[in-house]
Amino acid sequence: MASPMEEGRERDLEKGLVQPQLNQNAFAEPSPTPSPSSTSTAPALVLSNSGKRIDQAGKKKYVKQVTGRHNDTELHLAAQRGNLADVQRILNDISKMMGTSSGDDFDAEVAEIRASVVNEVNELGETALFTAADKGHLEVVKELLQYSNKECLTRKNRSGYDSLHIAAFQGHHGLFFVEDVVLVFPGCFYNPFGNFHFMNHLPFTYSQRVARTGVGHVSSFKLKIVGLGDNGTHAHKNSFMSAIVQVLLDHDPSLSQTHGPSNATPLVSAATRGHTSVVIELLSKDGSLLEISRSNGKNALHLAARQGHVDIVKALLSKDPQLARRTDKKGQTALQMAVKGQSCEVVKLLLDADAAIVMLPDKFGNTALHVATRKKRVEIVNELLSLPDTNVNALTRDHKTALDVAEELTLSEESSDIKECLSRYGALRANELNQPRDELGKTVTQIKKDVHTQLEQTRRTNKNVHNISKELRKLHREGINNATNSVTVVAVLFATVAFAAIFTVPGGDKDSGTAVVVTHASFKIFFIFNAIALFTSLAVVVVQITLVRGETKAERRVVGVINKLMWLASVCTSVAFMASSYIVVGRKHEWAAMLITIVGGVIMAGVLGTMTYYVVKSKRIRSMRKKDKHARRSGSSSWQHNSEFSNSEVDRIFAI
Repeated sequence: MASPMEEGRERDLEKGLVQPQLNQNAFAEPSPTPSPSSTSTAPALVLSNSGKRIDQAGKKKYVKQVTGRHNDTELHLAAQRGNLADVQRILNDISKMMGTSSGDDFDAEVAEIRASVVNEVNELGETALFTAADKGHLEVVKELLQYSNKECLTRKNRSGYDSLHIAAFQGHHGLFFVEDVVLVFPGCFYNPFGNFHFMNHLPFTYSQRVARTGVGHVSSFKLKIVGLGDNGTHAHKNSFMSAIVQVLLDHDPSLSQTHGPSNATPLVSAATRGHTSVVIELLSKDGSLLEISRSNGKNALHLAARQGHVDIVKALLSKDPQLARRTDKKGQTALQMAVKGQSCEVVKLLLDADAAIVMLPDKFGNTALHVATRKKRVEIVNELLSLPDTNVNALTRDHKTALDVAEELTLSEESSDIKECLSRYGALRANELNQPRDELGKTVTQIKKDVHTQLEQTRRTNKNVHNISKELRKLHREGINNATNSVTVVAVLFATVAFAAIFTVPGGDKDSGTAVVVTHASFKIFFIFNAIALFTSLAVVVVQITLVRGETKAERRVVGVINKLMWLASVCTSVAFMASSYIVVGRKHEWAAMLITIVGGVIMAGVLGTMTYYVVKSKRIRSMRKKDKHARRSGSSSWQHNSEFSNSEVDRIFAI
């Protein structure tokens, strides 16, 4: 079937929703195009015993018979007519056509085929359950629910509606009317009251309804009941529009969370269409539906307020009064939607819930007063101006007051009344507002601008400081890397010299390979310190080629230890050289060896002493920095950055 809500469904509700026109033949007896074999009584479905295997088990399957404009099955047509007897016959015929066998396997196969029949869809993607829910046939819905699975309940047609959503959209919840009331008066003729509507909620008594006609004594009467939705549209004749929404929710409460076109929930659709009983039923099952909005940000209160549905607005606000403050993607509250409509009562309800929303602007700066003025709602404008919270001279982003908006309207009685009302409450044009307030606004704007400029400059300074810090760390790392490479080269050189010196002993070797001066004390000193220098240098080389340092601090510690080892290697090499000098010059020129010892000792002691001084000084400076950093933790990050750089500039040379 063609969904009746497709026409005008996407019309912008801010301009006023036009209720979709229902198909004139929507509730008439269906007259599908008969198939060639329709003249004879055909079964609802036929079993297929052909060689075509549909699954691996080779079970018997049915062949779907379709007819009508949308390829509806017989079950669709029966559901559309609301003929419960035909629906039951179609479902019961399945077991008859399966044969006379019995057992668990037979029952399971019958249940499987029956579920498949119920889950069949027509060209519009509608199941028989969807059709029955759309038409408002409660008994058919109850019958089909017994065989419907989760997929059938949540299946959506091409328009994006499922069974519960279409029932909520149509408002099938439990109202009806009397089509014909024929009253018999003593001595009088029949008095028909065609299409006499009973819009009051159940329960009621026939005597009460007849008494309300005011015709006096009635000897007898007969009623012909016809279904009616909440909005007064006809359903199918001779059937009650019972609580289809309630039945579906009782069967599966999670259906209320399904989404239709534009992310609309059943609550949103029911609120838009004005189905109060459906809204109350949905809220009683799941109050969290209030939090779900359409894709444009409008919730159920926005749409109900725009259409002027007073009872629905009451029901929604009773659930959550803070709902009045929710805004859509345009920044509009429900009040700004309500003032676009005609219902002043809805506006009063929203203001009673939260009067402060009268001054909430949308993203264009329009308050409810601006919107009501633009829409020429005289009564609503008077209601808004009577509130103490209303600022009659509030400005939009275009720097317009409500009076400016009113003067832009075409000349009419409504626009004249609005301008008179605004003037009575002290409304002014934007260019007539007090200059001191304008000056104050300019001052505040200038202060904001200056503060923004200062913050921007601070941000740029911090960024530059961060870049400088990054460059300094890079320079430190490069310096440490250079020192590491230099130490490696020197360590290899020391190891090479020390290794070669043991084989070129001063004084030569005997034929047995023993050194000639092996018994001299000078040789023993040379041998021991040369060996220490060799092994220390080799240890440094091993450390350098093995360890990989990732952080600057860790690398600095390793380099510090290696440097101390190189100091030891340098001292040992110097001592070995001095000892060998006594062997080379001999006893006659021992003064030369002593001179070399004195000069070398002074140089090495001076250099090592100076380096020790710088190492100790660097450690003290680093400890002082740590103390200062802990003391300045409450300071700004930019001040900490500047402190680091000042210290870095003071210590241009530091020892490790």
